Amino acid sequence: MILIQFTGLSGSGKTTLAENVRYLLLKNGYKAEIVDGDVYRKTICKDLGFSKEDRCENVKRLFHVGQNFVEENTIVLMSVINPYENLRSELRNYNFVRTVFLDCSIHNLIKRDPKGLYKKALLPDNDRNKIKNFTGISDVFETPTKADFVIKTDSETVSLSTSKLYDFIIDNLPYPNLNTINLKSNLKSNNV
Repeated sequence: MILIQFTGLSGSGKTTLAENVRYLLLKNGYKAEIVDGDVYRKTICKDLGFSKEDRCENVKRLFHVGQNFVEENTIVLMSVINPYENLRSELRNYNFVRTVFLDCSIHNLIKRDPKGLYKKALLPDNDRNKIKNFTGISDVFETPTKADFVIKTDSETVSLSTSKLYDFIIDNLPYPNLNTINLKSNLKSNNV
């Protein structure tokens, strides 16, 4: 059906929005799945590190999982940092892919820091607790130049962002809700 490739720094709201929108989609009769980078890092991507090559391989594996769901007429919310524009562009070559950039300033991300990761990434280099190769701090994040949709998660509420994302997804579906079509045809065949 459609795959939404999120891109955005850690803490920008990818998982939160994916969970909220999935709930709305399911509630309204759509099939929807989340392919979350943090979850898959513990399973099919546990052999990967954080080099550029490994990050790209991580996204490609997640995309493959998502592609299988798309083939089953499922809306896929691929929640991963996805820091490289060339890889995002490569995925955009598939007509079922849309790119959604969750834009949040680094200042606000450092302030939010729900997992305490920015605090560790900003520690002195000689601190054994420092996170090295942290996207947006000590590793690159290329701001998308061709996002299909941008959500400013540091200047609007989660509920507004959720609503806007839901509407974007519905507007980009290749065809109407299959459950609605099936329901309508069942009603017609039963002369209701």
